Parts: sequence; C-alpha cells; structure tokens
Amino acid sequence: MENPKSKRNRKGFIAGFICGLSCCLFLAIAGFGGKFLYDNVLIHIYKNSPEVDTVIYDTVLNERSKAKIEAIEDIIQSVYFRADNITNEQLEEGLYRGLVHALGDPYAQYFTAEDLIRANASIEGIFFGIGALISYDTDRNLTVISGIIDGGSASESDLREGDYIVKVDDTDVTSYSSSEVVALIRGQEHTTVTVTVYREGAPDFISIELERRRVDKRTINHGITEDENIGFIYISEFDNVTISSFAEALNDLKDRGIRGLIIDVRSNPGGNVNSVTSIARQILPKGLIVYIEDRHGNRDEYTSDGRNELDIPIVVLVNAFTASAAEILAGAIQDHNKGIVIGQPTFGKGSVQRIITLYDKTAVKLTVSTYFTPNGRNLGEIGITPDIEIELDRDAFYEHGTDNQLQKAIEVLQEMIY
Repeated sequence: MENPKSKRNRKGFIAGFICGLSCCLFLAIAGFGGKFLYDNVLIHIYKNSPEVDTVIYDTVLNERSKAKIEAIEDIIQSVYFRADNITNEQLEEGLYRGLVHALGDPYAQYFTAEDLIRANASIEGIFFGIGALISYDTDRNLTVISGIIDGGSASESDLREGDYIVKVDDTDVTSYSSSEVVALIRGQEHTTVTVTVYREGAPDFISIELERRRVDKRTINHGITEDENIGFIYISEFDNVTISSFAEALNDLKDRGIRGLIIDVRSNPGGNVNSVTSIARQILPKGLIVYIEDRHGNRDEYTSDGRNELDIPIVVLVNAFTASAAEILAGAIQDHNKGIVIGQPTFGKGSVQRIITLYDKTAVKLTVSTYFTPNGRNLGEIGITPDIEIELDRDAFYEHGTDNQLQKAIEVLQEMIY
C-alpha cells in the first residue's frame, strides 16, 4: 500500500510542475503580446516624436502637430479594423473639417469643391432638396425646421415648423451644425432621404421619407386682402433673386392702390446683406440701415438715400425663427419708426458670415463681423422685441389654416388707415 505522505508529495510535485509550466507559458505569451502591442501600437506614439513640449507655437501646423498627425495616421493604418475602407483623401478632408469645427461656431463650415458648387446654387435659388428651411437652435444645440417651402416634398408631408432633426437616413445628426445637416439632406434629384424628427408633445420620434426635388426657390410671395386696401409680401430668404422679385411685388401692389403693407419675415433665416439692404432702400427714409463691425473695429455702413421711401403704414411680422438679414430689415424699420413689428421675439443672430474660396476651389465659411441696427442694437445679443407680442396659435394654424398673427397685423393696419 502506498504511503499517503509519498502520495501527497507526488501530487504536490505534479501541481508545482503544472503551475510552473503555466507561469512560463503566461510569461511567454505576455512577452509576445507585449512585443506585438509595442511593435504595432505603442511604438507609433513615440515614432519621430520631437521633444518640443516646452516650445510655444503661434500656429497650428508645427513640428509637434505634424508628428502627432503622422502618429495617429500610423495607428489607424496599423490597427483600425476598417482602415481599408478609408482613403487618404477622406482623412485629409476630416482634418480641414475638424479645424473649422474646433471654432465652436455653428455657422462656420468647410466646403469641398462639390459643397461649394451646391452652396452657390442655393444662393442663386436652385437646388435639389425637400423644400424646408433649416435653422440652428442654440438653446438646445439642435437643427430645427424653421419653415416649409410650397411645392417641395416637405409641404406634402407631416413635417412641421418647429420639428427638431435628430437623424438623416442612418446618420445621427444631433451633434451636427445646420450646414452639415443641410448637406446630408440635399442630393441627386428624385432620390429619397429619410428625416427623423423630435416634435414636442409627440410620444416618439417621427421618421418621414421625402423625395429630393429641384427647388426653384421663390423667395417672394405677395397678395392683397379682400377689401384691396392692404397688401402683403412674404419674404422667405434674402438671396440674389429676392431683390428684383420684391421690387416687382411692391410695384404691383402700389399699382393696385394699397393703403397699408404687411411684410412677413417669419421663419426667414436671413441671407445676403446686399439683398436685404437693397430691399430696405425701397422702403426707408434717408439714413442708416445697418452697420457692421469686424474684430478690429473696422466699420462698414449701409445707408438709404430716402428717394424711394414708402409713404403708407407698414407692419412687419416676425417669429422666433426670424434671423440675421431678416432682423436687419425689421430692426431698421423699427428704429426709423417706419412700421410696427408684430409677433414673437426674433432669433438673435447678429453675425455675418463670408465664404472664402481657397486655391483648390474648396472654401471656408467663417463669421467675420457682427452687425448693429441704426440705433446701435447688437442683434446677436438681444434680437428684435416686437412692438406687439402675440404667439402663433399652432393648433388653429395646422388644423384650420387660421393665422392669428396675420389677422392681428390686418387689424392694426385697418386702425391706422381709418
């Protein structure tokens, strides 16, 4: 019979051997894994890294940043699972977009050559989209539908003003700028895009499939009330096509003998400064329309000579989506006591953006200055406060087509006429 002590000793030897072998294997694997990690990942952190930690640079593109970009690129090429699906051109474009995005300015944007072509087409009033005006809500940091254009697919859908866009197709856009969201929505004619929105009061997100169509954007609509005393001109945006269209609409209404005018810039996101000042010169007396200051305090003034001053009562309709150039017009009319502003406090976008084209036909859009009303109000800080505040009855508007703000404007003008 085997001695229990010997049996225990033999078991201990076997256990010790197994444990020792396991430790050796572990050390070997760890050593190999560590070498792999070093060879394929960690080495890139130090590869060609200059010792420049104590150097202060006054430019983004310096030895340290170039070395870090190279290190990150090496890591991507070594270990990124989908590296084969990413081109150098895409990575390079990402650098440029990231540089502009780092400004934290929702209105700044990098344009590829294709983006710039689409942007210029939009300025001329022609593009392929869903027919919706889009703004950026700085309180919620979300892109929002600020208006619907007649004739677009959006006008035939359940999409509404005030809907917040959270997804375009499968892309979450909650961290995107409004310009980036617009770029995703637009595309080739007759293709479709699915827009997912959050609507206050709705139990869940709403997804709507829309057709991209050619939108020959009519920025001006005009008409006259039944008694033919009051004319109205709706301005959806201030583009190059707006100046002549406004002049034609105003002349038509004058020829029809109107005694009062409603200028509706509700949900107007702004546009071209030259466009809005040209329109203001068809209305205002002699004097300042708006002045603009850049970061160095340089000031540009836009004035009216008063030769075309309109001599009938005016009401301007505004809402929370009235922004930028539309605020210039409303603010100038208000400061010159040329009309009464009715509606809701405006957006408050007092900044001016400029598209600057680069040598390779790409471009950047940057905020270059801020503007002030004739009385010195910085609209980026306060917006326009209406003389008469009245909130739109949305339920009545969407269910019955009743516009209580427009009705109020007509009532006020009738009192001024009679």
